[in-house]
Amino acid sequence: MRVLFLGDIVGRMARNTVIESTATLRAELQLDFLVVNCENAAGGFGVTPQICDDLFAAGIDVLTTGNHVWDKREIVDYIEQQPRLLRPLNMAEGTPGKGVVHVTNEAGARLTVINVMANLFMAPNDPVFPALDGALVRSRLGRDTDFILVDAHGEATSEKMALGHLADGRASMLVGTHTHVPTADHQILAGGTAYQSDTGMCGDYDSVIGMNKAAATARFTKRDGPRLSVATGEATLCGLFVESGEDGLARSVAPLRRGGRLSHV
Repeated sequence: MRVLFLGDIVGRMARNTVIESTATLRAELQLDFLVVNCENAAGGFGVTPQICDDLFAAGIDVLTTGNHVWDKREIVDYIEQQPRLLRPLNMAEGTPGKGVVHVTNEAGARLTVINVMANLFMAPNDPVFPALDGALVRSRLGRDTDFILVDAHGEATSEKMALGHLADGRASMLVGTHTHVPTADHQILAGGTAYQSDTGMCGDYDSVIGMNKAAATARFTKRDGPRLSVATGEATLCGLFVESGEDGLARSVAPLRRGGRLSHV
């Protein structure tokens, strides 16, 4: 199977670029599935039902999130009705929505997406390691699904790397999100799981992690800095492309950087 994951969409420019690029990416990479983290798609903070609908209509199969999932109130009812929009699995019991989804494409290929949020330097949630372990026990490659993608949303690289090793040989790929900066450690772990500590963002890299650089810098240098706003320059799409074998484990892994400043690196 051929699966592409795109990192956090930050703001309107990035959102439009993702929507406009989806058909091309699906055709060019011959994708079976396309998964995107959308938690910053609405002005940099949260996501709305309309944005989700637009992304699904463009051809995205599953949307993942993280700590900004509830920034827009209207998403609470929507997430209960739309199983392909995930929130982190290890949020407290009774939280709206789900952290795991199983989807099947027209060819009959089966994809499972698991969305978890790390614990270090993040908002309090249930422990992430037993949550991920339990999800991987309940969904097994070959038996229940053909491909397992894990979005590990977190700040600490060490924690995301440890989650990668926990999932090694049990998931097809585990990708980190949240920091908005792509790491150079994409690899296939010893057990066959594709891994990257952070896929980066889909957004303007002439910025401070997607925010207007003047406003963001002022917040570090002045007592009363201006309100943050999304940078509006050309977006770079950042993601991770994985091709798996018949056993569901990764055979190849490659980062994607398209458009904007990082495409020239």
